[in-house]
Amino acid sequence: MTGRQLPAHIAAALAGNTADSAGQAWAGRDLSGPANPLHAFDDDDGAADRGLSAAVSGLLAPDRSADQPGARERAVFAALTTARVFIPIVARLSAGEEGASGLQSDKEAEMALVTLTAPDGRKALPVFSSTAALTLWHPEARPVAAYAARAALAAAAEDAELMVLDPGGALTVVIRRPAVWALARQVDWTPSYEDTALASLVGTAAREEQDILSVALRPAAGVLTRAADGSIASGGGPGPELRMDLQLRAGLSPQEVRDAVASFRGRLLGLADFVERVDSLDIKLTR
Repeated sequence: MTGRQLPAHIAAALAGNTADSAGQAWAGRDLSGPANPLHAFDDDDGAADRGLSAAVSGLLAPDRSADQPGARERAVFAALTTARVFIPIVARLSAGEEGASGLQSDKEAEMALVTLTAPDGRKALPVFSSTAALTLWHPEARPVAAYAARAALAAAAEDAELMVLDPGGALTVVIRRPAVWALARQVDWTPSYEDTALASLVGTAAREEQDILSVALRPAAGVLTRAADGSIASGGGPGPELRMDLQLRAGLSPQEVRDAVASFRGRLLGLADFVERVDSLDIKLTR
């Protein structure tokens, strides 16, 4: 859990909605009027955005051969560009400060965003499609309504590279760093494994390496994920999301193979466009 100051729009939402709690129904609360920082969500009952729910359900559609996973991941991203989500805020006790009289003040509760730690050690901001999903995950967390783009800005403020939609729910969807950045900037996003500009960039870089004969990009195994019931979802996995198949020239020694791969990886990591478009990479050698 972070102890940093809350982003301004989150703090404003809390200040104007001090009665909020995950255990209190949204129905009947007065959020109307421009003076309330949550007035954009008047009459919000806390239910999941229909478009977002449909896009997430699409990840579980049984016929995954009909399209590439990118189409379904792009549908989730498109839904997030207009969806309202809930950011969990929790109270954290902090020791009081000693006053001029030398007396110690009581402990005070300060509000803090909750962040998670991904398996690779990166920070992730959990967001929820509904108050019910948030309450199931953390009954004492306070839900703050925000457009998903504002949630992405909150993630950036917390140095969180990932957003995780509905952790602990029927289907948890990971929004990777390039998509989080695009959502925060409110620009389009294309999965790296479908990005023709990225493929061209990688091809140009490969031609600079004398030991590389060809390179091909495709979705990596980390694009897929499992729902709580064990079924496979065709997107929203934690990564790696990009698989790179390298064909090297014949006759290289094991050390030369390692050197060739390291040289190419280093060249790619020196390209700002590559780093911005790719969240995680899996390199495979092909004959």
